[in-house]
Amino acid sequence: MEWLALLMFICVCLVLLAGYPVAFSLAGTALIFAAIGVATGDLHPALLKSAFSRLFGIMQNPTLIAVPLFVFMGVMLEKAKIAEKLLTGMAGLFAGTPGGLAISVVLVGALLAASTGIVGATVVTMGLLSLPVMLKSNYSTPLSTGVICASGTLGQIIPPSIVLVLLGDVIASANRDAGIGGDPVSVGDLFAGAMLPGILLVVLYIIYIAIYARVKPDDAPAVAKGIKQLSELQENTSQSETMESSSAPASTNGFELSSLLLPLILILLVLGSILAGIATPSEAAALGAIGATLLAIYYREFSLERLKQVVRSTTKTSSMVFMILIGASIFSLVFRAFEGDDAIREILSGLPGGVFGAMVVVMLSMFLLGFILDFIEIVFVVVPLTAPALLAMGVDPIWLGIMIAVNLQTSFLTPPFGFALFYLRGVTPPDIATAEIYRGVLPFIFIQMAVLIIMAVWPEIVTWLPSIIYK
Repeated sequence: MEWLALLMFICVCLVLLAGYPVAFSLAGTALIFAAIGVATGDLHPALLKSAFSRLFGIMQNPTLIAVPLFVFMGVMLEKAKIAEKLLTGMAGLFAGTPGGLAISVVLVGALLAASTGIVGATVVTMGLLSLPVMLKSNYSTPLSTGVICASGTLGQIIPPSIVLVLLGDVIASANRDAGIGGDPVSVGDLFAGAMLPGILLVVLYIIYIAIYARVKPDDAPAVAKGIKQLSELQENTSQSETMESSSAPASTNGFELSSLLLPLILILLVLGSILAGIATPSEAAALGAIGATLLAIYYREFSLERLKQVVRSTTKTSSMVFMILIGASIFSLVFRAFEGDDAIREILSGLPGGVFGAMVVVMLSMFLLGFILDFIEIVFVVVPLTAPALLAMGVDPIWLGIMIAVNLQTSFLTPPFGFALFYLRGVTPPDIATAEIYRGVLPFIFIQMAVLIIMAVWPEIVTWLPSIIYK
């Protein structure tokens, strides 16, 4: 029956490439193959009944409650224009520094990543907000677009990330399927493991920008008037809501301490409560949702209409995630019934190079699949199929989760199919050539590949902090 499992995987990839919705493609293909298996006598009809217990298990999973709450937090911060206030305040700190505006974009992108965790939203927001200012400030187009794309994808790795929440649940299940004992893997473990690689990425981005500004000062000039331009842009983007936000706290010189401290305090409270063991991810996400709402009220950006927009957007995003999860759960059930997991385990264990060879093949496969599939599909479809085999070979589950997250982050940034490039292309002026965007992201792709190599050579960068906090 193993050949049926592999044929089913090939078929679902073809259906996805044809453009059909992911959730229905996964469930539909699995049910068709299950019907074939029942008709030929290869599968027992009771298999389909067990799907209901799996779906009920998803409904009872408390970790997944964090997903809509984190989405609500990110959307509320986006709608309340916290990103604009962050960028204005951060640019004020780096005024007069060569490359300071690009450094500000990286730092704000990291803060947005820690607050939204949604790559598309971060890239679009930073593209609309900072790209016009960087171009007016005589920054080179490749550098500007590359910085925005790279900082936008930080939402994949910097906690609290939705990717890590979903990966934590999937890898914990894979750990059980692999029959590995010891303490279960939690979302908090992945959050702790992602801290140092996330910080390392941000630091390397900033070092590259600083070197670039020194070698090519005309392409990354020190900007003093960028603060005024940012303020003007913020005023223009919110012109239609003047009456709504006219009484919001404003800064006369482009820098306001609260625009940096308040969002940072919220992020530290959310992340700190998880790492300290004070709150579960779901409880911390609820704290973040409430805190984001309070920030919107403080900045006079809260209204009933805005709350409706946030709830509507949260519902759409969460529904998409859970529909894909349901479809992937049915697909995984049928795939395992056809002994597909045994086939993958045999393939990976038979590769030359042992664990190293298996990891290279899995990482390369996920990297290529990242061109055509979103992270949600990869987390729910590919990871459950490959992770149990890797974990059974002795791979550390926390290290594996962070390697997958950084790998997908690199994939979403790589031309010609990277998702982040498409997001930015959609909001850039038509006179900016796509080739310039591709050229701008190349140095950041090399940086991320370097971080992947560093984590592969020194896994302690990932595993050290979780061992200190939780052991």
